[in-house]
Amino acid sequence: MRTPSLADAEWLNSQPLAPDDLHGHVVLYDFWTLTCINWLRTAPYRLAWWNAYRQDGLIVVGVHTPEFGFEHSPELVRRAVAERGIDYPVVIDNDYAVWKAFDNHYWPALYLADGAGVIRDHHFGEGEYEGSERSIQRLLGISRPLSRVEPAGVEVEADWTHLRTPETYLGYARGEHFAAAGEAESGRRHTYTYSNYLHFNHWALDGEWTVGSEHVTLSEPDGGIAFRFQARDANLVLDRAGGRPVPFRVTLDGEAPGDAAGLDVGADGAGVLDQGRMYQLIRQPGAIGEKFLEITFTAPGARAYVFTFG
Repeated sequence: MRTPSLADAEWLNSQPLAPDDLHGHVVLYDFWTLTCINWLRTAPYRLAWWNAYRQDGLIVVGVHTPEFGFEHSPELVRRAVAERGIDYPVVIDNDYAVWKAFDNHYWPALYLADGAGVIRDHHFGEGEYEGSERSIQRLLGISRPLSRVEPAGVEVEADWTHLRTPETYLGYARGEHFAAAGEAESGRRHTYTYSNYLHFNHWALDGEWTVGSEHVTLSEPDGGIAFRFQARDANLVLDRAGGRPVPFRVTLDGEAPGDAAGLDVGADGAGVLDQGRMYQLIRQPGAIGEKFLEITFTAPGARAYVFTFG
């Protein structure tokens, strides 16, 4: 397969790159979306390869194709690019034109093209970093020690040994494992209460929420979401309906998380929803077992999309 032209795409931090600009270069196309934990954990490798091989003829092109509605915001993409230190060219693919041209179906997805624009390798999801870098070297015609990458923060690889809880969407279009005391309502405001016991890998709502197709939205203050999970990390993709920040508080087994607090939460469990992104709620430093997580929002307007774990 030959790579399609991106000349008419919307470029975030670069002049448009026409086929002639890419001809003769090895090009790595990286499909991503800013809230995807799987992409976040691959991001330092993409950046390391760009820095290691750009002088040898490698061009990295990040293709941001949004999964959720709020991810269409170029400003949020620009912030994500700045936070990750990305200085390679990035395409805004809000209409999925590039996604469809590649017939892509995954975040993240890596496609590696030779100097003639023919795709020679690809990989979907995390991992296979050594193999991908070797492919870059082979297409560039060079051989050298592999890049040293030291991920930090949300980019740290998941604790796969103890991870027993899958990615879980909250909107009705893809949601599952929702435990409600009584019948769940879709598309309209409804008052929920936690059931007497929340089973493992299930989640529940408390307070007045609207369950939409891709997110749940809090209508009144002091509403909560609970999840019984097992993982080192617990993350939640959040956005807000109004213009004001939404304070929240996280507990783990009914207590402040302390040294298990994630990057976006204080030891006392306090945090603030100030923009659409992924929030790391929990990162446990010790033994990993089944835990009960609750996040409570003190103001209305919070939108919750998907829990991810690591």
